[in-house]
Amino acid sequence: MAVSVTIKVTETPDEAALARVETELAAFNDADVGPSEKATLAIIVRDESGAVLAGISGYTAWGWLYIQKLWVDDSLRGQGMAGRMLAAAEEEAERRGCHSALIDTFNPSAEKAYTRQGYVEFGRLENFPIGRSRIFLQKRLPSSHTKI
Repeated sequence: MAVSVTIKVTETPDEAALARVETELAAFNDADVGPSEKATLAIIVRDESGAVLAGISGYTAWGWLYIQKLWVDDSLRGQGMAGRMLAAAEEEAERRGCHSALIDTFNPSAEKAYTRQGYVEFGRLENFPIGRSRIFLQKRLPSSHTKI
């Protein structure tokens, strides 16, 4: 017997509904490929007054570090802060058993910084946003060379 459903598009989703989607997808994926062991990873850089001047947010799962967001305040740009934060995130990811890292950007300066840190492009979406490309980069973490 067919179930009657409604499809709703919204900019203000019900938090409980979103939580259910996430929980059910995680359960499906765990059954399909094994537990993700997903864990949040953050790097925060503060000045002497406690103001946040740079940071990374992401997570580790299935042996990968995924850098979702990386930001550096103008006052620290050009001083290697992105590389130092990435190194700290990668070190923690290795401690957690990760073999590789993933990051994406549509900023040409960020792409150069990631490449200097050893990341290699593996995919590109043109015009994301219009006039730019969204670039996907990956890096094999040093300790993984003997594990994989």
